[in-house]
Amino acid sequence: MNYITAKKMILPVKYEIDLFGSTHMMNIYRGCDHGCIYCDSRSECYQSGRPEGDFETVHAKADALLMIEQELQNRRKANAPEMVIGTGSMSDPYNRFEKELELTRGALHLFDKYKCGVCVITKSALVSRDIDIYSAISKHSPVNVGITITTANDAICQKIEPNVSTPAERFGAIKMLADAGIFCGVHMSPILPYITDSEENIREIARRASENGAKYILCYGFGMTLRAGNREYYYENLDKHWPNLKEKYMKVYGNKYGCNCENAKALEDVFKEECERYGLLYKFKEINQAWKAKKTKQLKLFEF
Repeated sequence: MNYITAKKMILPVKYEIDLFGSTHMMNIYRGCDHGCIYCDSRSECYQSGRPEGDFETVHAKADALLMIEQELQNRRKANAPEMVIGTGSMSDPYNRFEKELELTRGALHLFDKYKCGVCVITKSALVSRDIDIYSAISKHSPVNVGITITTANDAICQKIEPNVSTPAERFGAIKMLADAGIFCGVHMSPILPYITDSEENIREIARRASENGAKYILCYGFGMTLRAGNREYYYENLDKHWPNLKEKYMKVYGNKYGCNCENAKALEDVFKEECERYGLLYKFKEINQAWKAKKTKQLKLFEF
Protein backbone atom coordinates (compact mmCIF):
# COMPACT_ATOMS: atom_id res chain seq x y z
CA MET A 1 0.00 0.00 0.00
CA ASN A 2 1.21 3.48 -0.89
CA TYR A 3 0.57 6.16 1.74
CA ILE A 4 0.17 9.86 1.04
CA THR A 5 -0.14 12.83 3.35
CA ALA A 6 -3.31 14.88 3.75
CA LYS A 7 -3.82 18.23 5.44
CA LYS A 8 -7.38 17.44 6.45
CA MET A 9 -9.64 14.39 6.34
CA ILE A 10 -13.15 15.80 6.77
CA LEU A 11 -14.20 18.63 4.47
CA PRO A 12 -17.46 20.60 4.17
CA VAL A 13 -19.72 19.75 1.24
CA LYS A 14 -20.47 22.62 -1.14
CA TYR A 15 -23.62 21.39 -2.86
CA GLU A 16 -26.67 19.70 -1.34
CA ILE A 17 -26.93 17.12 -4.10
CA ASP A 18 -23.43 15.86 -3.33
CA LEU A 19 -23.75 12.70 -1.24
CA PHE A 20 -27.42 13.26 -0.44
CA GLY A 21 -27.11 16.49 1.47
CA SER A 22 -24.29 15.28 3.72
CA THR A 23 -22.78 18.19 5.62
CA HIS A 24 -19.22 16.91 5.14
CA MET A 25 -17.27 14.47 3.02
CA MET A 26 -14.31 12.17 3.60
CA ASN A 27 -12.11 10.17 1.23
CA ILE A 28 -9.82 7.92 3.23
CA TYR A 29 -8.27 6.54 0.05
CA ARG A 30 -7.15 8.18 -3.18
CA GLY A 31 -7.43 6.40 -6.50
CA CYS A 32 -9.54 3.39 -7.37
CA ASP A 33 -8.81 -0.14 -8.60
CA HIS A 34 -12.31 -1.03 -9.80
CA GLY A 35 -11.28 -0.40 -13.41
CA CYS A 36 -14.67 0.99 -14.51
CA ILE A 37 -14.20 2.10 -18.11
CA TYR A 38 -16.57 5.08 -17.77
CA CYS A 39 -15.25 6.67 -14.56
CA ASP A 40 -15.29 10.47 -14.70
CA SER A 41 -12.72 10.65 -11.90
CA ARG A 42 -10.16 9.56 -14.51
CA SER A 43 -10.63 12.90 -16.31
CA GLU A 44 -7.62 15.18 -16.61
CA CYS A 45 -9.23 17.89 -14.49
CA TYR A 46 -8.97 15.60 -11.44
CA GLN A 47 -5.44 14.36 -12.14
CA SER A 48 -3.48 17.62 -11.85
CA GLY A 49 -0.09 17.06 -10.24
CA ARG A 50 -0.34 13.25 -10.32
CA PRO A 51 1.91 10.91 -12.33
CA GLU A 52 0.37 9.58 -15.55
CA GLY A 53 -1.69 6.46 -14.88
CA ASP A 54 -1.74 7.11 -11.15
CA PHE A 55 -5.55 7.06 -10.93
CA GLU A 56 -5.77 3.27 -10.75
CA THR A 57 -3.14 3.06 -7.99
CA VAL A 58 -4.87 3.10 -4.62
CA HIS A 59 -3.25 5.25 -1.95
CA ALA A 60 -4.25 5.37 1.70
CA LYS A 61 -3.92 8.60 3.59
CA ALA A 62 -1.29 8.40 6.31
CA ASP A 63 -2.52 8.61 9.91
CA ALA A 64 -6.07 8.93 8.56
CA LEU A 65 -7.86 7.56 11.63
CA LEU A 66 -5.81 9.69 14.03
CA MET A 67 -6.61 12.78 11.97
CA ILE A 68 -10.31 11.93 11.79
CA GLU A 69 -10.54 11.48 15.53
CA GLN A 70 -8.71 14.73 16.20
CA GLU A 71 -10.99 16.64 13.83
CA LEU A 72 -14.10 15.15 15.44
CA GLN A 73 -12.77 15.91 18.92
CA ASN A 74 -12.19 19.52 17.93
CA ARG A 75 -15.75 19.81 16.65
CA ARG A 76 -17.10 18.35 19.88
CA LYS A 77 -15.11 20.86 21.93
CA ALA A 78 -16.47 23.67 19.77
CA ASN A 79 -20.06 22.40 20.17
CA ALA A 80 -20.35 22.32 16.39
CA PRO A 81 -23.64 21.23 14.76
CA GLU A 82 -24.33 17.58 14.01
CA MET A 83 -22.35 16.16 11.11
CA VAL A 84 -23.44 13.77 8.41
CA ILE A 85 -20.32 12.55 6.62
CA GLY A 86 -20.42 11.25 3.07
CA THR A 87 -17.80 9.04 1.47
CA GLY A 88 -17.38 7.39 -1.91
CA SER A 89 -17.65 10.39 -4.22
CA MET A 90 -14.10 10.25 -5.60
CA SER A 91 -12.67 6.96 -4.34
CA ASP A 92 -14.59 3.85 -3.32
CA PRO A 93 -14.15 3.33 0.44
CA TYR A 94 -14.42 -0.43 -0.11
CA ASN A 95 -11.57 -1.11 -2.53
CA ARG A 96 -9.73 -4.45 -2.41
CA PHE A 97 -7.28 -3.20 0.24
CA GLU A 98 -10.03 -2.29 2.69
CA LYS A 99 -10.68 -5.95 3.54
CA GLU A 100 -7.25 -6.07 5.20
CA LEU A 101 -6.60 -2.47 6.25
CA GLU A 102 -10.11 -1.75 7.63
CA LEU A 103 -9.59 2.01 7.42
CA THR A 104 -13.18 2.63 6.38
CA ARG A 105 -14.37 0.38 9.20
CA GLY A 106 -12.18 2.31 11.62
CA ALA A 107 -13.64 5.60 10.41
CA LEU A 108 -17.18 4.25 10.91
CA HIS A 109 -16.31 3.34 14.50
CA LEU A 110 -15.25 6.96 15.03
CA PHE A 111 -18.45 8.27 13.45
CA ASP A 112 -20.37 6.13 15.93
CA LYS A 113 -18.22 7.28 18.84
CA TYR A 114 -18.71 10.96 18.02
CA LYS A 115 -22.37 10.60 17.01
CA CYS A 116 -22.04 11.43 13.31
CA GLY A 117 -24.34 10.28 10.53
CA VAL A 118 -22.97 8.68 7.39
CA CYS A 119 -23.78 8.30 3.71
CA VAL A 120 -21.74 5.77 1.74
CA ILE A 121 -21.62 5.10 -2.00
CA THR A 122 -19.83 1.95 -3.14
CA LYS A 123 -19.70 -0.76 -5.81
CA SER A 124 -18.45 -3.40 -3.39
CA ALA A 125 -20.38 -6.09 -1.54
CA LEU A 126 -17.75 -5.75 1.20
CA VAL A 127 -19.94 -2.98 2.63
CA SER A 128 -22.09 -5.71 4.22
CA ARG A 129 -19.18 -6.59 6.52
CA ASP A 130 -19.84 -3.38 8.47
CA ILE A 131 -23.56 -3.87 9.08
CA ASP A 132 -22.90 -3.97 12.83
CA ILE A 133 -21.48 -0.44 12.83
CA TYR A 134 -24.10 0.97 10.46
CA SER A 135 -26.73 -0.43 12.80
CA ALA A 136 -25.05 1.22 15.78
CA ILE A 137 -24.82 4.59 14.02
CA SER A 138 -28.45 4.42 12.91
CA LYS A 139 -29.53 4.44 16.55
CA HIS A 140 -28.37 8.04 16.94
CA SER A 141 -27.80 9.47 13.45
CA PRO A 142 -28.97 9.05 9.84
CA VAL A 143 -27.42 6.30 7.73
CA ASN A 144 -27.70 5.75 3.98
CA VAL A 145 -25.81 3.08 2.05
CA GLY A 146 -26.02 3.48 -1.71
CA ILE A 147 -24.72 0.67 -3.93
CA THR A 148 -24.02 1.51 -7.55
CA ILE A 149 -25.49 -0.98 -10.03
CA THR A 150 -25.41 0.13 -13.65
CA THR A 151 -26.30 -3.21 -15.24
CA ALA A 152 -28.00 -6.39 -14.10
CA ASN A 153 -26.07 -8.39 -16.71
CA ASP A 154 -22.96 -10.14 -15.36
CA ALA A 155 -21.28 -10.40 -18.78
CA ILE A 156 -21.66 -6.69 -19.50
CA CYS A 157 -20.56 -5.86 -15.95
CA GLN A 158 -17.33 -7.80 -16.50
CA LYS A 159 -16.54 -5.58 -19.49
CA ILE A 160 -17.44 -2.18 -18.07
CA GLU A 161 -16.61 -2.77 -14.37
CA PRO A 162 -14.00 -5.54 -14.45
CA ASN A 163 -12.83 -5.50 -10.83
CA VAL A 164 -16.04 -4.96 -8.87
CA SER A 165 -18.47 -7.30 -7.14
CA THR A 166 -20.93 -8.91 -9.54
CA PRO A 167 -24.45 -7.46 -9.77
CA ALA A 168 -25.72 -10.55 -7.91
CA GLU A 169 -23.25 -9.94 -5.07
CA ARG A 170 -24.24 -6.28 -4.84
CA PHE A 171 -27.95 -7.08 -4.77
CA GLY A 172 -27.12 -9.63 -2.08
CA ALA A 173 -25.40 -6.93 -0.03
CA ILE A 174 -28.50 -4.75 -0.35
CA LYS A 175 -30.62 -7.59 1.01
CA MET A 176 -28.32 -8.05 4.00
CA LEU A 177 -28.37 -4.32 4.76
CA ALA A 178 -32.13 -4.07 4.33
CA ASP A 179 -32.74 -7.14 6.50
CA ALA A 180 -30.69 -5.43 9.22
CA GLY A 181 -32.89 -2.33 8.99
CA ILE A 182 -30.29 -0.15 7.25
CA PHE A 183 -31.66 2.44 4.82
CA CYS A 184 -30.14 1.53 1.47
CA GLY A 185 -30.71 1.80 -2.25
CA VAL A 186 -29.31 1.62 -5.76
CA HIS A 187 -27.39 4.27 -7.68
CA MET A 188 -28.14 3.51 -11.33
CA SER A 189 -25.69 5.80 -13.06
CA PRO A 190 -24.19 6.12 -15.55
CA ILE A 191 -26.32 4.62 -18.29
CA LEU A 192 -24.00 3.90 -21.22
CA PRO A 193 -25.42 4.68 -24.68
CA TYR A 194 -25.84 1.58 -26.86
CA ILE A 195 -24.57 -0.69 -24.03
CA THR A 196 -26.77 -0.48 -20.94
CA ASP A 197 -29.52 1.78 -22.31
CA SER A 198 -32.20 -0.88 -22.75
CA GLU A 199 -35.63 -0.85 -21.15
CA GLU A 200 -34.99 -4.46 -20.09
CA ASN A 201 -31.95 -3.39 -18.06
CA ILE A 202 -33.90 -0.65 -16.28
CA ARG A 203 -36.78 -3.01 -15.48
CA GLU A 204 -34.48 -5.75 -14.21
CA ILE A 205 -32.56 -3.42 -11.90
CA ALA A 206 -35.82 -2.06 -10.49
CA ARG A 207 -37.24 -5.55 -9.96
CA ARG A 208 -34.17 -6.89 -8.21
CA ALA A 209 -33.75 -3.73 -6.14
CA SER A 210 -37.29 -4.13 -4.86
CA GLU A 211 -36.96 -7.86 -4.23
CA ASN A 212 -33.85 -7.30 -2.13
CA GLY A 213 -35.27 -4.53 0.03
CA ALA A 214 -33.86 -1.35 -1.48
CA LYS A 215 -35.73 1.80 -0.52
CA TYR A 216 -34.80 3.81 -3.58
CA ILE A 217 -33.14 3.97 -6.97
CA LEU A 218 -31.33 7.14 -7.93
CA CYS A 219 -30.44 7.93 -11.53
CA TYR A 220 -28.63 11.20 -12.25
CA GLY A 221 -29.59 11.07 -15.92
CA PHE A 222 -29.92 8.66 -18.80
CA GLY A 223 -26.49 8.96 -20.31
CA MET A 224 -22.88 9.50 -19.30
CA THR A 225 -20.11 12.08 -19.24
CA LEU A 226 -16.98 12.07 -21.38
CA ARG A 227 -14.13 14.52 -21.19
CA ALA A 228 -10.38 14.53 -21.76
CA GLY A 229 -8.63 11.70 -19.95
CA ASN A 230 -11.81 9.74 -19.47
CA ARG A 231 -12.85 9.80 -23.14
CA GLU A 232 -9.63 8.24 -24.44
CA TYR A 233 -9.71 5.40 -21.93
CA TYR A 234 -13.37 4.72 -22.62
CA TYR A 235 -12.82 4.58 -26.37
CA GLU A 236 -9.91 2.16 -25.96
CA ASN A 237 -12.22 -0.21 -24.14
CA LEU A 238 -15.00 0.19 -26.69
CA ASP A 239 -12.53 -0.92 -29.36
CA LYS A 240 -11.66 -3.93 -27.22
CA HIS A 241 -15.19 -5.11 -26.44
CA TRP A 242 -17.48 -3.46 -29.01
CA PRO A 243 -15.64 -2.93 -32.32
CA ASN A 244 -16.91 0.04 -34.38
CA LEU A 245 -18.96 1.44 -31.49
CA LYS A 246 -16.37 4.18 -30.88
CA GLU A 247 -17.03 5.56 -34.35
CA LYS A 248 -20.74 5.80 -33.56
CA TYR A 249 -19.97 7.73 -30.35
CA MET A 250 -17.70 10.10 -32.26
CA LYS A 251 -20.36 10.71 -34.89
CA VAL A 252 -23.25 11.22 -32.43
CA TYR A 253 -21.48 13.02 -29.58
CA GLY A 254 -18.24 14.47 -30.96
CA ASN A 255 -16.43 16.10 -28.04
CA LYS A 256 -19.54 16.75 -25.95
CA TYR A 257 -19.18 16.43 -22.18
CA GLY A 258 -22.71 15.15 -21.67
CA CYS A 259 -23.68 12.15 -23.80
CA ASN A 260 -27.39 11.54 -23.38
CA CYS A 261 -28.85 8.28 -24.60
CA GLU A 262 -30.86 8.67 -27.80
CA ASN A 263 -33.78 6.93 -26.07
CA ALA A 264 -33.37 8.89 -22.81
CA LYS A 265 -37.00 10.02 -22.64
CA ALA A 266 -38.33 6.48 -23.12
CA LEU A 267 -35.91 5.16 -20.49
CA GLU A 268 -36.95 7.86 -18.04
CA ASP A 269 -40.61 6.95 -18.51
CA VAL A 270 -39.88 3.26 -17.91
CA PHE A 271 -37.75 4.12 -14.88
CA LYS A 272 -40.50 6.16 -13.24
CA GLU A 273 -43.11 3.55 -14.10
CA GLU A 274 -41.08 0.73 -12.54
CA CYS A 275 -40.16 2.70 -9.42
CA GLU A 276 -43.80 3.59 -8.81
CA ARG A 277 -44.83 0.01 -9.51
CA TYR A 278 -42.50 -1.32 -6.81
CA GLY A 279 -42.87 1.59 -4.38
CA LEU A 280 -39.26 2.70 -4.78
CA LEU A 281 -38.31 6.31 -4.13
CA TYR A 282 -36.57 7.95 -7.09
CA LYS A 283 -36.69 11.71 -6.57
CA PHE A 284 -33.62 13.17 -4.88
CA LYS A 285 -35.58 15.36 -2.47
CA GLU A 286 -37.83 12.49 -1.34
CA ILE A 287 -34.89 10.11 -0.86
CA ASN A 288 -33.03 12.74 1.14
CA GLN A 289 -36.02 13.38 3.37
CA ALA A 290 -36.62 9.66 3.90
CA TRP A 291 -33.17 8.67 5.13
CA LYS A 292 -32.87 11.72 7.35
CA ALA A 293 -36.36 11.07 8.79
CA LYS A 294 -35.45 7.46 9.64
CA LYS A 295 -33.19 8.76 12.41
CA THR A 296 -36.13 10.43 14.16
CA LYS A 297 -38.26 7.29 13.95
CA GLN A 298 -35.48 5.11 15.33
CA LEU A 299 -34.73 7.48 18.19
CA LYS A 300 -38.36 7.24 19.33
CA LEU A 301 -37.93 3.49 19.72
CA PHE A 302 -35.31 4.10 22.36
CA GLU A 303 -37.27 6.63 24.37
CA PHE A 304 -38.57 5.39 27.71
